[in-house]
Amino acid sequence: MASTAGTLGANLTTMATAMKFRTVRFKNLSLCLKELEPFVRSGTHLRTGRGFKRFDGLRSRELLGNWLLCVTLNFVTTPHRFIFTSDPSGGDGIIFDTSTENTWPTEHIFVPPMRADEKATIEELILKAIDQKRQKGGAAYASGKTLVVFLDSGGGVWFPNKVARSLPKPLLFDAAWVVGLHAVDAGEYSYDATCLDLSGGAAPAYRIQISKDFDDWTVQQVQ
Repeated sequence: MASTAGTLGANLTTMATAMKFRTVRFKNLSLCLKELEPFVRSGTHLRTGRGFKRFDGLRSRELLGNWLLCVTLNFVTTPHRFIFTSDPSGGDGIIFDTSTENTWPTEHIFVPPMRADEKATIEELILKAIDQKRQKGGAAYASGKTLVVFLDSGGGVWFPNKVARSLPKPLLFDAAWVVGLHAVDAGEYSYDATCLDLSGGAAPAYRIQISKDFDDWTVQQVQ
């Protein structure tokens, strides 16, 4: 395990997905959250921690981002339906639908804390990150993948509809999500997960509230 701090424990198992290769996953999303607890509380590890060899190189923030997507999708569809796995092909994890066995490979990009002299808005930083990832390999690289922007800008409020309206065309990725910390209050962490899709009139945004003992969570739609 090549991490700057901490390890992943015994709550991992392997599975073969419809993509016909061997992957690693957590036994369930509850155990995954407990494994992620020290990295979330650290904060620094989410920013700088290196990838876990036991999970095909995924970083703690990529594990957290995929966890946030899965609990959100389970909220809007069917509980326990979505999980995520590693991606031995070099991606940043695979969202797996246990009902249909469909898979959605993900690519992640990190928006770091804003510098004191930062002139750009949060919306501009998100769009810059999306375009950077989009240009990395063009259509062949992005096709069929979900892009996850892990936002750690610390710059306050941003407007999802404004970002969704300004997405590059074509986006190349099948979908784009933004996840990031909303608040820490009395030991409880809340994160937001936003899909940059205006097909329903507004970009759907969800708040995931993690209990202070990291044993449970709730999800609500906030937009």
